[in-house]
Amino acid sequence: MSERRWVDDSLFVDPSETTSPTLAGARCPRCSTTTFPYQSGCPRCGGDAAERIALPTTGTLWSFTVQYFAPKSPYRGFEPFEPYGVGYVDLGDVCVEARLTVNDPAALALGMPMELVTLPAFAEGDVRVDTFAFAPQEVTA
Repeated sequence: MSERRWVDDSLFVDPSETTSPTLAGARCPRCSTTTFPYQSGCPRCGGDAAERIALPTTGTLWSFTVQYFAPKSPYRGFEPFEPYGVGYVDLGDVCVEARLTVNDPAALALGMPMELVTLPAFAEGDVRVDTFAFAPQEVTA
């Protein structure tokens, strides 16, 4: 595939950054509630002037499961279908639901350090469409 693009540019602070992207969240200036993805309105206090912020690229695994069956149509993915991990990653002020790069439950543990990565989501002709995911973080001693 010769080209690539993001599944949704609005998910990232700088969509032109393809090597180490950062997720774009929102923080309410009135009550400090943080959300992902970015939204201008606050779900907690009803404020309508949320600030666009860069979310941390590392966090801890809060919860997870493995999807062993293909989602219903219009699922767009690479064939053949392969099971994939899905989890909530605690980034401090917000938990982000995301695909995980690991699909073996024995290799995942609550509280393990995770880091933001990118991976292919599907293809549109010669264009590879990438999304974000979280991978176990390599911890160096």
